[in-house]
Amino acid sequence: MTCGVPQGSVLGPILFLLYCADVIFIAQRHGVGVHSYADDTQLYVHCDVADCQSATRLLTTCVEELDSWMTSNRLKLNADKTQIMWTGMRQQLSKINTAAPVFLKGHPIVPACSVTCLGVTFDSELTFAQHIKRVAAKCFYQLRQLWTVRRALSVDNAKKLVHALVSSRVDYCNSVLYRVAAVHLRPLQSVINAAARLIVKKRKFDHIRTTIRDDLHWLPVEQRILYKQCLLAYKCQCHLAPSYLSLMCTPLSTDITRRHLRSAARGDLIVPRTKTVRYGPRSFAVSGPSSWNNLPSLLKSTSLTPSLFCQELKTAMFHLAYARAHSP
Repeated sequence: MTCGVPQGSVLGPILFLLYCADVIFIAQRHGVGVHSYADDTQLYVHCDVADCQSATRLLTTCVEELDSWMTSNRLKLNADKTQIMWTGMRQQLSKINTAAPVFLKGHPIVPACSVTCLGVTFDSELTFAQHIKRVAAKCFYQLRQLWTVRRALSVDNAKKLVHALVSSRVDYCNSVLYRVAAVHLRPLQSVINAAARLIVKKRKFDHIRTTIRDDLHWLPVEQRILYKQCLLAYKCQCHLAPSYLSLMCTPLSTDITRRHLRSAARGDLIVPRTKTVRYGPRSFAVSGPSSWNNLPSLLKSTSLTPSLFCQELKTAMFHLAYARAHSP
């Protein structure tokens, strides 16, 4: 090797992205959406059911040009690790042949029912049921290991291990679970309940909600997801988030309107209209501004420091989650 970058170096990912920057331009030239994280690249197109064949040809042509570019730059497109998946509502997917393989340079690629991207499992209907089951299984495995040594741990050490091994998995990328069906979120709430029982040494079927609220001060899974959405909307306005996310959070004050709106004075964001009831409100372009607009006015000030905003946001989420319990 006469040149290269050592694996695990600080500059390695940056130099690799500079080396592969043409991948983005090739995909955009074909009108294909693209997101990349180091050597993990996702291409996606949107089409109606009647245009599925043309969308497949468009995607295949783009991938073939990317393969030619990689060959000329001493890289290799691994067809065995390349996956394709159709996503949409069940009624839409039933109208197309989702099992028909897509040929890439003579190599057939059978569409998958689910794919994993950066540790998150996406299914064809975007229910995230498989992802939640996978996360819950890993968390329960860690909890079973912690139960074997719980007697030798203090309460503080038990909390640290639970946060490191369990809570971090529950909260990882949980913003994609916004408005997911409650039946799919139950396994994650069961993980939170089991983790609380481990810390306070309660039995499997003991009531734990009061302990979670008064002693541990934990948020339920639904409010944890909402917390992440609001925090991401805050970062978008403070220029702490990627530009493609910041563009989705536009203040009402910058909108061209003919009259002054009280919502603009409150610091609200523009909520775009959606064509679908199921998927549209779950996108961050809608869920981010909607979650932000429902916050108290004191929290919508971007002058708050990140640490202070997180503290006040958790207090607001805590009151939202347990308002019924405190009401007379």
